[in-house]
Amino acid sequence: MDNFTFHNPVKLFFGKNQLAALPGELSAYGKKVLLLYGGGSTKQNGIYDAIMEELRKVNAETEEISGIEPNPKLSTVRQAVEHCKQEGVDFLLAVGGGSVIDAAKAIAIGAKADADIWDIITKKEKPTDALPFGTVVTIASAGSEMNASSVITNWETNEKQGWSSPLTYPKFSILDPTFTYSVPKEQTAFGIVDIMAHVLENYFHHTSNTPVQDGLCESMLRNLVETGPRLLEEPDHYQYRETVMLNSVLARNGMINIGYKGDWGTHDLEHAVSAIHDIPHAGGIAILFPNWMEHVLDKQNAARFKQLAVRVFDISPEGKKDVDVALEGIAELRKFWNHLGAPEKLADYGITANHVEAIADKSVAAKPEYGKFKILNRQDSMEILKASL
Repeated sequence: MDNFTFHNPVKLFFGKNQLAALPGELSAYGKKVLLLYGGGSTKQNGIYDAIMEELRKVNAETEEISGIEPNPKLSTVRQAVEHCKQEGVDFLLAVGGGSVIDAAKAIAIGAKADADIWDIITKKEKPTDALPFGTVVTIASAGSEMNASSVITNWETNEKQGWSSPLTYPKFSILDPTFTYSVPKEQTAFGIVDIMAHVLENYFHHTSNTPVQDGLCESMLRNLVETGPRLLEEPDHYQYRETVMLNSVLARNGMINIGYKGDWGTHDLEHAVSAIHDIPHAGGIAILFPNWMEHVLDKQNAARFKQLAVRVFDISPEGKKDVDVALEGIAELRKFWNHLGAPEKLADYGITANHVEAIADKSVAAKPEYGKFKILNRQDSMEILKASL
């Protein structure tokens, strides 16, 4: 494996009733708190009231911005940045999933910057400071609560940009699995897809001597294959919610890919899709990932796919070529995601052959090639997209 330095400063509170830690954590950061959340479910399920009760314990001056989009928009971030600057906000509290947390990371940077936040996201400017922020997670999916990464969509230019900064780690994150009980079945299923995709993006690499990391990835995938369907049948089952939530954190906190870099080409391509078509991220991933796998599979890398098929999906390798075992594993992944209720074709979102050229252009707008396991270009994007129609 490669040399590495690992550092993750996020303080994690995991389990039932961990919201009680909120007042103590806030005490170090000031009284003026800006609460960020998405739709109305935060109020409907009682989480909003529980948070406000904890904030009152420290006499926090609380303001709020709701309506953070599933693919958080640059315009929303900019509005919140201006609010922070005008009102002298001390601390951001993001309540929700990856979208709200991603927005919080951009708002935290923008609130302390003279430059426009989009110039920082696109690396034209460097951030030098950030507002402190914490998270209360209400859906297991993105894993943004324990990393520095963020994805923001600029609808004016149809760009969906992933970025990160050492300044965008949450100070703390509170994860109570009971807060995910009210997540609808489709969103729960999409969360499982998203978590598995994060593990798979890390799994596909060419670095040697990574048995520990491979084992972690394979164990997590097997765990999700086993637990996911059970959770959809019993959405109020604490242990299932707990298991999926912990997998979500571990998939994106840097632990499973220490010593190497994963691929992330499928995420790059999906960002090009949803930069133009505002579709659910996990829905796009479920469609694209198996087709990416089939597209990049060859005799040289088939052993990697075979390992996945055998160790995660129990495909028998006896008397079969590596490529054939690999294809069986890919088919099982697609079958499993479809069983959860994820879509299989871009046509499910109204995306047709007429849209492929524009999406392919967008996939290489920032750079002519992307991905690491196998380097892809515009033509590769075209072929994967056509296979996904």
